[in-house]
Amino acid sequence: MKNLILTTAAVALTAGMAMADGHSVVRMGTEGAYAPWNFINDAGEVDGFERELGDELCARAELTCEWVTNEWDSIIPNLTSGNYDTIIAGMSITDERDEVIDFTQAYTPPDPSSYLAMDGSLDVEGGVIAAQTGTIQAAFIAEAGWTLVEFATPEETVAAVVAGEADAVLADKSFLMTAMETNGDLVMLEREEMIGGGVGMGLRESDGELRAAFDAAITSMKEDGTLNAMIEKWEVASTW
Repeated sequence: MKNLILTTAAVALTAGMAMADGHSVVRMGTEGAYAPWNFINDAGEVDGFERELGDELCARAELTCEWVTNEWDSIIPNLTSGNYDTIIAGMSITDERDEVIDFTQAYTPPDPSSYLAMDGSLDVEGGVIAAQTGTIQAAFIAEAGWTLVEFATPEETVAAVVAGEADAVLADKSFLMTAMETNGDLVMLEREEMIGGGVGMGLRESDGELRAAFDAAITSMKEDGTLNAMIEKWEVASTW
């Protein structure tokens, strides 16, 4: 496995960043399906907290950026293979992911993971819990030894609860708050899980200069209060 990872990284080194009119373009990879973090708006464009954040980071780093969407389950492999240059998709920083890619500093503190269910008195430890494949929530349920059912998209996890295929869904609280707005029969349980190490941008391990540029931009946004204002606007996490 280690050899495979190193080979993939070597391919990424040769891929480089896309070129447009002779200038480097940083391709920002996101899922586009995890409101309010990132979603596709009525105009068909990437929108949400991370679109606004990413655009501001690119401006401060004096980089030309374009947005690319990718399904969650292949978002890391397509970064390492060079299909885009960053992941900015509500991705929590974990030791397992850090073995394959690199991360900037966190741009939000850890967001509580919460449960949505049809029954407010549900005992989650004895229920069937839905989670999106490849997330910290799916890993948490599996490690706890509970009954886990996985889905490719976050919308499918919520739909599974509504359809009775699962008793609850575990996901970032900010996403579930948005999901509740269109699913009035769902209730949020009092129990929360604090998992993950905050959310950061993912980059190839070979792109140290690009990581440093985004780290500096994130630091400047923290220092002048812009990042906290953006977090409060989109209600994605607690502030710094």
